Order: sequence, then structure tokens, then C-alpha cells
Amino acid sequence: MKGRRWFSTIQVKLIAIYMLLILISIQLIAVYFVSTVKSSLTDTFANSLNDQARALAVLAADKLSEGSLAGGDAEEGANSLSDYVNSLFSRTGAELQVLDASGRVLATSDAYSAYIGKKNTSLMVSQALQGIPDNEQDILDEDNVRKKIITQPIKSPDNRVIGAVYIVAGMTEVNATVDRVNQIFVSGTLIALGLTGVLGIVLAHTITSPIKGLTRQAEAVAEGRFDQQVPVLADDEIGRLSEAFNEMTQRLREALSVNEEENEKLQSVLSNMSDGVIAADERGTVMVSNRRALELLGVDVCEGSPLTDVLELPQERLEALRASRGLAAVLVKESPDGEERWVLRVTLSPIHRRDRGITGTIALLQDITEQEKLDQSRREFVANVSHELRTPLTTIRSYAEALGDGALAEPQLAERFVGVIRNETERMIRLVTDLLHLSRLDSQQSTLRRRDTDIAEMLDEVADRFSVQMRKKGIRAVVQVDPRVGKAVLDRDQIDQVLDNLMSNAIKYTLEGGRIELSARLEESGALAVSVKDSGIGIPKRDLARIFDRFYRVDKARSREMGGTGLGLSIAREMIKAHGGTITLESELDAGTTVTFILPQPQTKGEQAI
Repeated sequence: MKGRRWFSTIQVKLIAIYMLLILISIQLIAVYFVSTVKSSLTDTFANSLNDQARALAVLAADKLSEGSLAGGDAEEGANSLSDYVNSLFSRTGAELQVLDASGRVLATSDAYSAYIGKKNTSLMVSQALQGIPDNEQDILDEDNVRKKIITQPIKSPDNRVIGAVYIVAGMTEVNATVDRVNQIFVSGTLIALGLTGVLGIVLAHTITSPIKGLTRQAEAVAEGRFDQQVPVLADDEIGRLSEAFNEMTQRLREALSVNEEENEKLQSVLSNMSDGVIAADERGTVMVSNRRALELLGVDVCEGSPLTDVLELPQERLEALRASRGLAAVLVKESPDGEERWVLRVTLSPIHRRDRGITGTIALLQDITEQEKLDQSRREFVANVSHELRTPLTTIRSYAEALGDGALAEPQLAERFVGVIRNETERMIRLVTDLLHLSRLDSQQSTLRRRDTDIAEMLDEVADRFSVQMRKKGIRAVVQVDPRVGKAVLDRDQIDQVLDNLMSNAIKYTLEGGRIELSARLEESGALAVSVKDSGIGIPKRDLARIFDRFYRVDKARSREMGGTGLGLSIAREMIKAHGGTITLESELDAGTTVTFILPQPQTKGEQAI
């Protein structure tokens, strides 16, 4: 696999291309050159043989014309002609024959002397004897040697054919020369290929080295490392490509840095949002959720789960919410133990992509539990105020109508009716006063006038104020103050009102012969703790959580008979909050109630807060 990969590299491809180009070029040149050389050598060889044949034809024509080859001098003339042929053409190694007009061999080279006196019947000899000059023919002998045959007619001075010259010459030297030329070209080709390979390696290295650098840089960028730079080796196309790649890397690093920064901002925003956010893909599978969403849904993880299961809504409902604008669903969630309940508002928004349409969904979860509680409290407050006002108003109206209808004529009855009207009016005045007081406390318009206050003296005065009421019911009051408690910095008027409300409730719900205890102590933190404890009827556990709510009464009918407005504990809590303290209530049915408020004390006493 590695070797195959090496053969597929650009460097090897470039070297192979260069070597193939050189090889093809040399081969084309060699074929053309060798064929030209061979043709030239063959033509030169043939021309040389023709020249020799013509020269021999001229010499033989002289001999034949003189008649030296006829009669008694024929043998001497033939020997003289053979000696001439051997002396003139002995180095060529060719077969030469001088023929008379009948085709009989008169003279030949020594190697072929056996042919003297025999008749040569070849076609080319016949053509020469017919007066056709420059006859040529290539043949292959039995040894597979290429030879060239040349025939020339021998003519007398009067242009009469009196014989012929027949030459058979081997082309060994011509073929050897062509082979040497081929060997030269083969050697040159190998040398050229070797040099081409070396130069190709060098040239390919100059091209592929920057490409390898670009490849390494691209791999580094793919792995997230942007600190490397591609070296720019030349001002050519690859150099400009390297510069462009370096600039692209820089811009990509900056873009990723900005993207990471934006993602961190987004993660920070999502993590610290008071609302829950869930993102799902186009298939409805949850991809991202923030911590608040998990808290609101009461799950540890929701990534990978269908959005329908996470929100516990059917798919049709989700589609309707996503397609609508401003429409939301309300979910009610409960803790596993059923003690806690919270309400969620779910709003869905589609994620659009220009080329693909809707590609996901964003679900926004808002905890509206407090808002629902406030709305419920507001509705209950309006209903309670309306009810509290309507009852005395109805009573006043009824007794006023009775007085108008003639009850004034009966003094005793009229006095009783007027007394009822006066009591109901005072009850409404108390209710309106308490409401105004709560309003000032809510809007922080009530100013605290802190001053040093003797706690023992304050509790004794509270007990004295309610002594008459307690004596009527035979209730015994006990005041206990820790010796460490001396003076405290507080608003005496507001704390007196808190104690009055607590004492009034304690007296109302304590049976005859009961006991009420006022106590004060110092906490470890230095804060002042004041308690009002009675031995009354107590409060059921189911009502303890709402006992400080406005207009809340445990026994509404009995509370109204006793003249309560249901705002006393609410006012007490707001006043204690204004002091920066806390108020708690502990109670057990038929065993009594203990209300304790704790007031933190400033470091320097005697200061005045306004």
C-alpha cells in the first residue's frame, strides 16, 4: 500500500512524464535518423557499385572491342581481364563477372573462378544484355545475408551491346554501420534517460517540496494548529499559492477565534439564563440544552432524546406551537415526592435556513410559578378585600334601611342598630388602615425611626396594655427577659404594633385560664430574639405554610366574629423585614402557638436611622 502510494505521488509522475517525453523524442529522432542513414548508406553503396560496374564495363569494352578475347588469344585475354578484375576489386569482397553477349562468364574474381565459361541466365543479366543500364536488386542468400546485385551492359564504340558486367556485393558493412548507429542511439537514450531522471528528481523536488509544505500546513490546519507558516521559496505560482495559503490560515485562525469567542459568549449566556433553552434538530432530537432547562424539567440530561418526550407534548401540539407566533403551552411539573409544584411556559421557534427551510427548533422554558402565585394572590387579595368590605357594607346598608323604615321611632332598637353600624364602620376603618399600612410597607414609604429601647420595659408595657383583656378571660401573662438583654436599636412604634398584633391573636385564640409568655433573648450572632407563646388552640399543620398570607384565616367565620381582618401577621412580617429581620411561627393543634421574630443589631448602638 505504501509503495503504491509512493508511485502515485506528483514527484514520480513528473519524473515519469519527463522520461517518457525524452524517450519518445529520442525514439522518434532515432527512427528518422537511422532510416535516413541507412537509406543514405544504401544509396552510397549502390552508387559505388554502379560506378565500379560502369568502370569495369568501359575496360571490358576495350578488351572485347580489340578482339583479345576471341580466337587464339581468348584464354590469354580472359586471364588478363581476370587479373585486372582481381587487382581492381579484390578489397571489396564482391563477386564480379564479365559476360559476353551470350551471357557466358569470361572473367571473374578468384573466389568465383569456377564460374568462368558458364552461362549466367539471371533476369538482370538478360536486361543488361538488352542494353538496360543500372539494374539493381536486393536479395537474401542462404546465410540470411542481404546482398545487392548490379548489372551494367558493355557496349562497343558503335553503341552495340557486346557483353555485361554482373556484380554481387554483400551489405554487411552497411548493416554493421547501421547497427553501430543504433547502439549509439541506445547508449545515448540510456544516458539521456539517466540525466533526465536526475534532472527530473531535482526539478520535481523544487515543485513538490512547496506542495509538501502546503500539505503539512493543510493537515496542521485540519488538526486545529494555526501557528505554522508555509515558507515562500520563490515569486512564482507556488510562491503566490503559499502566500495565499498563509493569509487564508491567518484569516481562518481569526475567524475561528471569533467563532470560539461567540460560542463562549453563547454558552455563558445560556448557562446564566434564568430561562431554559432547548435546541432540537429537524428530526426533533434534542442537541443542546442549558443547565436551567434541566433544572426546570427535573432531569439530568436530555441530549439525544426526542423533544416530544422531554416536553411531554404530542407531536401535533409541537407542530402547532412551532407554526404559531406568540402561542405558548403551559406545563405543570411536580417533584417526585409531590411536595413541590412549578408551572412552565413553553414557547417554540423554528430555525430557518435559506436553502433548506426549517432545520430545527428552539424551545424556551420560562418558570412562571411565582407569576402564577402572584396572580393567584392578587386574585385572592381582590376577592378578600371585596368580601371584607361587602360584609360590613351590607350590614350597614341593612341597618340603615331598617332605621329609615321606622326603627328610629323605637329608641332602644335604634340605639342598637346605630351601635352595629358604628362597629362595622370601625371594622372597615381598621381594614382600610391596615391596607394603607401594608401599601406603605410594600412601597418602602414607611420610614424607620430607630432608637435605643429598653426591651424589658417594652415587653412590660405590652403586657400592661392587654392586662384588662387577659383578666376578662383569666389568662396569665408572663414576661421573661434574658439578663444579657438590655437595650436594642429599633423602631419602637413599629415593634409595638408587631407585639400588639401577636398579643391580640394570642388572646383571641387562647382559652380561659390559659397562659401567654413574652420572652426576649440574645442569639449567638448578637441578634435580638423576641417570642410570644400562648397555650391556645394552635394551628393545623396544613395552614402553617400560608399563615402569613394576607387575608388568610384558619377559621374564617370565627376570625370575623372576633373582629380580625386577616392582615395582622402580614403587617408584622413586613415590619420585621423592614428591620432586616425574620419572623417564624411554630404551632401544634390544641397545644399552643409560638411566634418568634429576630432583629439584627447594628455594631454601634444609639445611631438614628431615618
